Amino acid sequence: MNMLTTRDGTRIYYKDWGQGQPVTFSHGWPLTADAWEDQMMFLAQHGYRVVAHDRRGHGRSDQPGWGTDMDTYADDLADLFQALDLHDAVMVGHSTGGGEVARYIGRHGTQRVAGAVLMSAIPPVMVKSDTNPNGVPIEAFDGLRQSVAADRSQFWKELTTPFFGTDHGQTVSQGTRDSFWLQSMMGGLQPEYDCIRVFSETDFTEDLKRFDVPTLLLHGDDDQIVPIAVGAYRSVKLIPGATLKVYPGGPHGLAVTHKDELNRDLLEFIRGLGARAGTEALIVNPVPA
Repeated sequence: MNMLTTRDGTRIYYKDWGQGQPVTFSHGWPLTADAWEDQMMFLAQHGYRVVAHDRRGHGRSDQPGWGTDMDTYADDLADLFQALDLHDAVMVGHSTGGGEVARYIGRHGTQRVAGAVLMSAIPPVMVKSDTNPNGVPIEAFDGLRQSVAADRSQFWKELTTPFFGTDHGQTVSQGTRDSFWLQSMMGGLQPEYDCIRVFSETDFTEDLKRFDVPTLLLHGDDDQIVPIAVGAYRSVKLIPGATLKVYPGGPHGLAVTHKDELNRDLLEFIRGLGARAGTEALIVNPVPA
């Protein structure tokens, strides 16, 4: 397996497919890099180098007793960029991974970054407070903690329903649900439990204001995990020049339920960056757009 050792000695698993301009993928809680495989294969077949890692505490990466915070997640990603010598990269982040992308840019800048995509992402901040009155009440996240601690295996099975919106008319296979459960069970109980605080309470407002690369926001208007009013509708006002595309009826798990549309949107955005920079990707083994 491809393993990176970070600055604090934690080993991070990553996938690295294809050649060309790099596209990095940051996954959502409590999943792994596997959640992005459909998009990774699609873009690799269109001539891009695609890289995705398992966040510390998740998947095949180490489960240390430290570093469950967004600064460390972003530093791990920065270590991956440096180890693989990634430049002119397009960063794509889903949910908690969107926060990871935002904190990376806020903390490490965009010297190595050509563009960013935040999908169903947690920024600017999820939890309700005096300064965020339209956020999600802390009691909802306390309920998540209680469910994860009580019987996380059963909870992951139940979470697939709102995640993919199958209670709101979306259809996914049992295999997809099983994959979600398997990825979730690969992580450690403690880091997954602690990550609830990270994705719910971290404030990315200042990070978003530091974006200085083209940014695309993608969000379903029926997202039951990160409501669009809490996420993208607020983020698009904070990121200079950002573009928002709303998926009507779209749930949180757009990478599955709207796979083909998402793949086309990613390819169009990335090709647009390449055209402006004069580095449009070479298409190898093309598949239908």
